Amino acid sequence: MPIFMDVHIVPGVKAKDVAEAHRLDLFHQHEHGCNCMTYWIDEARESIFCLIEAPDKDAVVEMHSKAHGLTPNKIIEVDSNLVEAFLGRIYDPSDAAVTNEGLKVFADPSFRILLVTKMIDPVLLKHQFGDEIAGELLSTHSAIIRKNISQHGGREVEYEGSGFVVSFSSASQAVACALSIRKEMPDSISKPIDLKLAVNAGEPVEHSDHLFGETIQFASNMCRIAKEGTIAIASAVKELIADDLFRKDRKYFLNLLPQDEHLLKLLFSKLEENWQDADFNISDYCTATAMSASQLYRKTVALTSLPPNSLVQDFRLHKAKELMRKRNYNIAQVTFDSGFTSASYFTKCFKKKYGLLPMTYLERLS
Repeated sequence: MPIFMDVHIVPGVKAKDVAEAHRLDLFHQHEHGCNCMTYWIDEARESIFCLIEAPDKDAVVEMHSKAHGLTPNKIIEVDSNLVEAFLGRIYDPSDAAVTNEGLKVFADPSFRILLVTKMIDPVLLKHQFGDEIAGELLSTHSAIIRKNISQHGGREVEYEGSGFVVSFSSASQAVACALSIRKEMPDSISKPIDLKLAVNAGEPVEHSDHLFGETIQFASNMCRIAKEGTIAIASAVKELIADDLFRKDRKYFLNLLPQDEHLLKLLFSKLEENWQDADFNISDYCTATAMSASQLYRKTVALTSLPPNSLVQDFRLHKAKELMRKRNYNIAQVTFDSGFTSASYFTKCFKKKYGLLPMTYLERLS
């Protein structure tokens, strides 16, 4: 049976009220074929996240409606292993206090600080340096990162070869981990693999249908603009950290201003919406972002170091590479599905950016 996580936004919510609502959910769960596994409650952010095994989303809504009337603002299907990796548990905390009435009460927020790392595609790394040297670079890089994750109390959520996602409950630990990785990673490793690091914070369910989807996506986009040797820090994280840390190690940090974050989200959200549309051009990009051509050019170059046309093309090439990694795409399909109109032009652009032909890349994936 699938597992779902829902979010309730309840102004003024208190832990005891949520404990009582959860008790009512447990009372009614079997009527709807559900199994209420646990929940997270953040009084400060006025949010509740429930983890429920259920036949479908409708069953979750019906159960909540019958139990207490608090219907979810959003529900997504989740992998319990990912939930545990991000949040540390999938059942109630073992040390939760129990009232005289037998009510289990706990206030355990789900807000997490995520360290996201990016590096060159391992296929391209092996093409550039050969399998043996590339293997040594990857092994050393992973060992340094994993050592620091352990030392700073992080939880490794995923590692797909080209980057880590690490979850922290503490912003200071997350930033300290990123800083330690940056300082310990020798240039002989970080430069060939083009290591990028970013730290962002957020809740497990927002607008995306993926767990911590927005938080990871924005951190990934921050990695795109991080300069060599720096760590991109979101403003939501900086607010949680003492200024002394940033002053002491200023050279290592790229601190984004809120207006920069807004622009970065705008630029990449419009690319996400339109990258497969071959007719999407710079004029359309201007319309989508509500900017003139000169404004778009100036702001895009200032933030990403790329003019808009290069940013669009780079984004499409990155997406094309992702399509090829699924291994069921041929070059003609990739060309069309990634917004290119000509296979020969796509091949030329791919070779220029990555140093090998698309067909060679596909062959090296097998």
